[in-house]
Amino acid sequence: QVHLVESGGGLVQAGDSLRLSCAASGRTFSSETVGWFRQAPGKEREFVAAIRWFLGVDYADSVKGRFIISRDRAKEMAWLQMNSLKPEDTAVYYCAAAPPGRQVDAVREYTFWGQGTQVTVSS
Repeated sequence: QVHLVESGGGLVQAGDSLRLSCAASGRTFSSETVGWFRQAPGKEREFVAAIRWFLGVDYADSVKGRFIISRDRAKEMAWLQMNSLKPEDTAVYYCAAAPPGRQVDAVREYTFWGQGTQVTVSS
């Protein structure tokens, strides 16, 4: 069992930056793919970014060039640096872990999820 806890959300203005953190405990997640997803009110949970154990990354087109995902396998931590935030980035952001080799942008592939952290971007 991997227990994930997100932090770093908040209320910011358009154009601002935020850095989300994901801390893992329990079983190590150093070999897992770590993904960030988000869910806005009334919408389905959507893929934001993922980083594999060997540090290969993927991003949703909507955040490419603005968001940066990173991880420290030794510290069991992952981060999502969000720059140039837009009102449409407003959502609850979730950290998740999936076994290696899975489709990184698919919700169904992730076994463990955090409780989420709210990000609100005002215009």
